[in-house]
Amino acid sequence: MKIKIRIGKLDMEAELNNSPTAKKVADALPIKTSFSTWGDEIYFPVPITSALDKSAQDVVEIGDLGYWPPGKAFCIFFGLTPASRPGKIMPASAVNMLGKVLGDATRFKKVMNEKEVILEAL
Repeated sequence: MKIKIRIGKLDMEAELNNSPTAKKVADALPIKTSFSTWGDEIYFPVPITSALDKSAQDVVEIGDLGYWPPGKAFCIFFGLTPASRPGKIMPASAVNMLGKVLGDATRFKKVMNEKEVILEAL
């Protein structure tokens, strides 16, 4: 499923995978909320609950979308986080993989001072 992520004047498309957690996120769309940053990661609460599943990873790539169970949070990774090691982008702890940003995810660096994110189905 394709979604749009809108933050400020930036619109980015992304593709959700077929995991159970991604399906829960898709069913909760649209989502409009404030967000936080942690290094080059944007994260925000989503109205779903999901435990770690077989897609869970503790190292991610630029453009990956994840769900962090402890914070019930949707995560957009576009660079190093405070937990990262050289050459490895690492979330605070393992995340369920939800999908991937289509295009240059480093563009999110330009909207980190915005206040709100909107996720919607395409």
